[in-house]
Amino acid sequence: MILTDARILEEIEKETILIEPFRRDSLGSNSYDVHLGKYLAVYKDRILDARKHNEIEELVIPPEGLVLEPNTLYLGVTEEYTETHNHVPFLEGKSSIGRLGIHIHATAGKGDVGFCNTWTLEITVAQHVRVYSGMPIGQLIYFEVTGDVINPYHSKDSAKYTNRTLRPVESMMWKNQF
Repeated sequence: MILTDARILEEIEKETILIEPFRRDSLGSNSYDVHLGKYLAVYKDRILDARKHNEIEELVIPPEGLVLEPNTLYLGVTEEYTETHNHVPFLEGKSSIGRLGIHIHATAGKGDVGFCNTWTLEITVAQHVRVYSGMPIGQLIYFEVTGDVINPYHSKDSAKYTNRTLRPVESMMWKNQF
């Protein structure tokens, strides 16, 4: 089941959900709007290697915005730091963002119980579009889980995205054994 606005507020009060900064006007009837942070990144190489640490180059969105170009993967980050201890968070793009041709994730829309961080966005665009730091970019939807969680994300030895950051994080696929 998806949590309603009232239930999200209850879970925040119980500290099973944390959103920093929390803006009451970002709370929808069954979701919470997150905002684009000021940092973006692009990979330095045009050919990426899943077994290699692919380095990124950081971009800062200026006050006048930044034009994103098609055929480029931008890594973005949410302004919001979140913790989700008893629910599964899903991040989806807002319909207004989709109507501008902006996709905010390639595959990583689901968080795990125990995910504690900002959200790295995998941004692509259908055509040139100007984006701004602080603009609403997506919405978090929280699902209930049934049963006890034995291995929350932030406690897993194999968790690769646990260091708190205000910047986008590149792929850590190279840390896997394959």
